[in-house]
Amino acid sequence: MATRATSPHLARLRSSAATPVVGTVTRGTTNPNRLRRMDRWIAATHGAELRRSPDPVAVDLGYGAAPWTAVELLTRLRTAAPRTRVFGVEIEPARVAAALPYEREGLTFLHGGFEVPVPGRLSLIRAANVLRQYDEEQVAEVWRRLCARLAPAAEGSRGGLLVEGTCDEIGRRHVWVALGPEGPRTVTFATRLGSLDRPSDLAERLPKALIHRNVPGEPVHAFLRDFDRAWAAAAPYASYGARQRWIRAVRDLSADWPLADGIARRRQGEVTVRWEALAPRF
Repeated sequence: MATRATSPHLARLRSSAATPVVGTVTRGTTNPNRLRRMDRWIAATHGAELRRSPDPVAVDLGYGAAPWTAVELLTRLRTAAPRTRVFGVEIEPARVAAALPYEREGLTFLHGGFEVPVPGRLSLIRAANVLRQYDEEQVAEVWRRLCARLAPAAEGSRGGLLVEGTCDEIGRRHVWVALGPEGPRTVTFATRLGSLDRPSDLAERLPKALIHRNVPGEPVHAFLRDFDRAWAAAAPYASYGARQRWIRAVRDLSADWPLADGIARRRQGEVTVRWEALAPRF
């Protein structure tokens, strides 16, 4: 029985060997539900694009030592777009072998890296906690490579989506960049509000493109400074709960920063900012 189960997997590994694998092995740290905030945001904001696609294909790139995040991504995306297929792609062959028993209809695991060994243009690539170990100078090239794999924009469609970012080990704090075929669009800060002392606590989860830019003179530093001030000014709303305080702080923040979300997402402990407002200064 074990031999029959592993043979197709080994064949996939052999067939992919001719294609150079791009990237390096990550630590592989993962936990169930670690990416739930990111997944729910994707389903809510990108679900319509997935439903419009004749063949919605999503990739969980660098899912880690265990396949939980890919399994959960399939479940969550199918609540928004039932025809979605998910490919878990990992650069470490042993991790792919370990994931094989979790394959099911709509979920496949492959050996690969930033070359993304999935045919065709993709509706979604999620790369969470992957670029953390890379140098900042490498990020732009990885983004360019991955964006080139996205489905192009067309009439009535913005095309595929790349979501790249970082979160803590149990998924309470996230920051991610959303990119389309044309490049970066937005940055989203998401948190379990009950765990937050102040918004700038999220700075430690900034993605690689921004984490070294949280210094005076850079836009992301100014944004977090202003967010902390708005959070402090909204302190009277804390008596109604952390959610009401967050909503009030974000409302005040919107007077000076181009936010790209609405009240429904803010109630989830999120705020999304236009990329151009936070883009590093070179």
